[in-house]
Amino acid sequence: MNIYKRLLFIINPHAGIHRKDERLSEIILCFSDHGYETVVCFTREGGDATRLVEEHAYDDIELIVCMGGDGTLNEVITGCRKIKWNKAVGYIPAGSTNDFASSLGLSSDPVEAAANIMKGRARELDIGEFNGRTFVYTASCGMFTKVSYETPQKYKNVLGHFAYILEGIKELPSTQAMHMRILAEGNVYEDNYLFVTICNTFSLGGVMTLGRDQVMLDDGLFELLLISQPHDLIQLNNIINCLREHRYDSPNITFCRTDQATISCSKSPDWALDGEKGEGMVMNRFSVIPGGIRMIY
Repeated sequence: MNIYKRLLFIINPHAGIHRKDERLSEIILCFSDHGYETVVCFTREGGDATRLVEEHAYDDIELIVCMGGDGTLNEVITGCRKIKWNKAVGYIPAGSTNDFASSLGLSSDPVEAAANIMKGRARELDIGEFNGRTFVYTASCGMFTKVSYETPQKYKNVLGHFAYILEGIKELPSTQAMHMRILAEGNVYEDNYLFVTICNTFSLGGVMTLGRDQVMLDDGLFELLLISQPHDLIQLNNIINCLREHRYDSPNITFCRTDQATISCSKSPDWALDGEKGEGMVMNRFSVIPGGIRMIY
């Protein structure tokens, strides 16, 4: 009689700097030691993680664990939402930057991260919905947005976090402000913006951070950060200093919390959802899904 519980393990073999096969047997042994029979599935292309959840997360699966970058986690969570999965999800970060993993304080060592999942507790965390698409921790447009999904994977794998910095610097000269009108929490914000993000994280694309005393991952609210176009070098320097010091008292920075927002744009901008390219429209709608996923760590 099989006394093992079943675990669906979804692996993105292309994400990140480290070879995953070198530790794979240790991870599966860790799962086995805690009473799990592991069903291993590998992704091959974008969207596979969502499909694998839909195809393999049957009633006898007690836990889903994914190993890859934040984009892999996004696809897994999307699949979970589609099938109304109400059990826990574990995340072994193995991408290049792993913003959301940093917010959760997950170990960068895959075997240790697996052990922490086995010993951890499930916590309900908020996720977001942007134009009908689920995202875990950030929807953003403007400067640095293209860095996460246009930096070649080979450079990410070799340089890791530094690749984002390099590509971000290269993008700055070509960044143009866009006129937007944003309705959030009963307030209207309208200006020419260089950067807009709706997020629930402490790190954004490896190039920007938010203070840990200003973000809660389960309060039913996301943070809205707007950076308007500076008119001179003094304003630009002020913006940089404020972001570095986690201050938002610059006249070019708007920071607030909201559970929903409507964003009207002068044209359809490029958006990034959890580091992956998302579809932007002239009229964009965002809302929080409180406790939308149960993460175990």
